[in-house]
Amino acid sequence: MVRRIIEIDQEKCNGCGACAAACHEGAIGMVDGKATLLRDDYCDGLGDCLPTCPTGAIRFVEREAAAYDEAAVLAKKAEALKGSAPRQVPPSGGCPGSMAQALRTADAASAAPAAVSDGAVSHLAQWPVQIKLVPVEAPWFNGARLLIAADCTAYARLDFHQRFMRNHITLIGCPKLDEGDYAEKLTEILRRNDIRELTIVRMDVPCCGGIQRAAETALRQSGKFIPWQVVTLGRDGNILE
Repeated sequence: MVRRIIEIDQEKCNGCGACAAACHEGAIGMVDGKATLLRDDYCDGLGDCLPTCPTGAIRFVEREAAAYDEAAVLAKKAEALKGSAPRQVPPSGGCPGSMAQALRTADAASAAPAAVSDGAVSHLAQWPVQIKLVPVEAPWFNGARLLIAADCTAYARLDFHQRFMRNHITLIGCPKLDEGDYAEKLTEILRRNDIRELTIVRMDVPCCGGIQRAAETALRQSGKFIPWQVVTLGRDGNILE
């Protein structure tokens, strides 16, 4: 079958290993000091590895490739877990912004959010937050109340953290400026994790329709019934609907 799959430019690869660490499916390995796609059927085509590469050696191509085999990936993960420690992202090399990290649990974020110098508080529960950077699977997704928000919404409303991010896992994006469609990755996030509910926050501008459509498409394609709502903000921060 012809499908989207990664391609690694061996000339550009500096051997840092960040992409191999970021690949949750184990499709990438280090061979002779260079990142290599080990098996086509382990690559899901979602590209969690792309933003970790510091040299831009990874890109998507459309070519003949074996279909993604989720069962084989899960079997490999189960085998790897026997008597082995979890794989860690290298402390150096790659993009630090793509390293998945739980900042606080939802309960902790509610009870004791991180304070900053002016007395305001943060309710951000995890990192990263950008849809393009966030991993498809992470412990903090399970049982989560998920917030998918357009970039500009947090700047339009002063109490955005308290009103929308509190007790939520937050994903942000801008469908006008970011390349590609979020729908495929969001579908996999909803499909692979136990998401309890979904809130979409967008601005009252046409380009924000893209993030709403992507989330709605993901909800349909996930095959799950997940309670959801859309909140639209005016440019003055007022809630319109």
